[in-house]
Amino acid sequence: MANHAAQLNSVFNALADPTRRAIVMRLCEGNASVGELAKPFDMALPSLMKHVRVLESCGLVETDKVGRVRTCALQTASLETIESWLATQREIWERRLDRLELYVEKLKKEEQSHARKRTRK
Repeated sequence: MANHAAQLNSVFNALADPTRRAIVMRLCEGNASVGELAKPFDMALPSLMKHVRVLESCGLVETDKVGRVRTCALQTASLETIESWLATQREIWERRLDRLELYVEKLKKEEQSHARKRTRK
């Protein structure tokens, strides 16, 4: 996973922006031209293209220009890298929480044992 750190950083950085997340969500529905992607936003096409370029540079989006129309398509390889990283993090935290649960149960049993000893006296 360490060799994917730079890619993870660039993808998370790209997805930190709400406009770029909205673009990715729209592209989940299918390919779209830059003009189609720009419709829901109150910004000029050059501004939207800056967002597309960030998504493209981290591998989330691929663009293809035919004539004057630039079409964007979602690329899933970067998302799969994130998914793998998140799965690893989930496993780590589940193990930690399992150990915490065992510890809490141990403390409860010890407390119950001490309580029984106190009531016997």
